[in-house]
Amino acid sequence: MSFSTQTKNELARVFPESKGTKLAELAALIRMSGTIQLAGFKKLNFKISTENAAIARKHFKLLKGLFGINTEVTVQKSNNLKKNNMYVMLITYEMGANDILEQLEILRREDGSFFIENSVPQKLLKDDEARRAYIRGAFLGAGSISDPEKTYHIEFVVSSNEFGEQFKELINSYGLNSKIAMRKNSYVVYIKESEQISDILNIMGAHKALLSLENTKIVKQMRNDINRIVNCETANLSKTIDASIRQIENIRFIKDTVGLSALPPNLREIANLRLENENLSLKELGQMLSVPLGKSGVNHRLRKIEQVAERIRGGESIDRD
Repeated sequence: MSFSTQTKNELARVFPESKGTKLAELAALIRMSGTIQLAGFKKLNFKISTENAAIARKHFKLLKGLFGINTEVTVQKSNNLKKNNMYVMLITYEMGANDILEQLEILRREDGSFFIENSVPQKLLKDDEARRAYIRGAFLGAGSISDPEKTYHIEFVVSSNEFGEQFKELINSYGLNSKIAMRKNSYVVYIKESEQISDILNIMGAHKALLSLENTKIVKQMRNDINRIVNCETANLSKTIDASIRQIENIRFIKDTVGLSALPPNLREIANLRLENENLSLKELGQMLSVPLGKSGVNHRLRKIEQVAERIRGGESIDRD
């Protein structure tokens, strides 16, 4: 089961308490997942379709609780490649479709005619709970969220730029930074920042999904930190190995040309130790000296040996002192 489906299943089980909040959530659900059909002169039906059984149950309960409608739920095969079940509810004119759409501010009556509203129903969003419920309903109707293991992205697909802009402002009224973009024949209101996705999950009431997201973020951060440490240690190890190889090459070059006896006693001692212990660290080499030295002291002597090797390669004489 995808993370998006898990989130929707959780939200489908969050039921508003007040009538106003229920109306706000149902308005968003129908706005996002419903289609209006002409059933005659000034007569409308509307159909709700969803692939999620839990969301279908929520539609059913809200319609029954608010309007006393016992609509029939039919199951069809989806047209998409996955051939999932599609749960469909039809609310007819005789069942009060016109009045329901008008109460939900999806339909507007003017001079005896009906017009489809293309805006967020401000009159229904009277308080914070109603606004949160509307965002929750919009996600259940036409939202999705990516698996946080892969990427951070949550989106709401809307039918028009005008509605999308208003819905974006509703989300951003909570201090978020959602954006809108066109995709094919629809518009998408989306958020990509992980912290803001956590915020909107909290706003909608998806607390389990929020905890799952935060746990994933922690694991990903730990994984990134470990990789960074390993990469750093690997780079340091590579530098150490390269330096060791260069040191040994310089010592062997001096040994094969003028002999190690040409080196001053302090350099000759460290040169012999390096040849005999190729894999030891500078710190370990320093502890083996007749007069122990720290890492910087050993490194200083090895640099002196490198300078001697370079002078020999350049044809210069070396100072035995």
